[in-house]
Order: sequence, then C-alpha cells, then structure tokens
Amino acid sequence: MDITKPFSIEAEQTSLMVDDGNDCQLIVWNDEVNTFQWVIDTLIEICNHTPEQAEQSAMIIHTKGKYAVKEGPYQTLKPMCDAITERGIGATVEELSER
Repeated sequence: MDITKPFSIEAEQTSLMVDDGNDCQLIVWNDEVNTFQWVIDTLIEICNHTPEQAEQSAMIIHTKGKYAVKEGPYQTLKPMCDAITERGIGATVEELSER
C-alpha cells in the first residue's frame, strides 16, 4: 500500500451503491396456537438461526405481533416462507420499504 497516495472515497461510494439483492423480508406472525419451542425450532431448521437468535426472534414475534426474521432476495425467502407456513406458522414475504 502506498501511504503517499490519498484515500479515494469515490471507490467506497461506488461500492455502497451496488444492490446487494436484499430487497425482501421474511415476516413471521404471532398466533395463539404455536408454542415458543415450535417457532424456535422452525427458525433454527428453516432459517439457519442460532438458538439464541431464534429465541430472541420468537420473543419479538410474541410481543410485537410480527418480526422480520430474515432479509434477502425473494427467490431465497419464498421457499423458507412456504416451509414455515407448512408447519402451521404464519409467514409472508414482503418487499422492503424504501430506506
């Protein structure tokens, strides 16, 4: 690295403008039917959450009514959503609102 050459912010700004494909969210909805453990196990198995991550997500789902458990492209999230709903848990894939 040449320390005499000034840092170029232009390159950094360009990389920030690249679309990372995370244009959707996988939302899991609260209900009065499924147990915390079932939701936690589902998030671990379907969304590859750690046990801690799944437990925290389940608590947020319970208290807030819904929670975006994952972000990514629709093609990645749709199969996860389908697998979650097949387990009797409410889930949807929604587009991210403008940031």
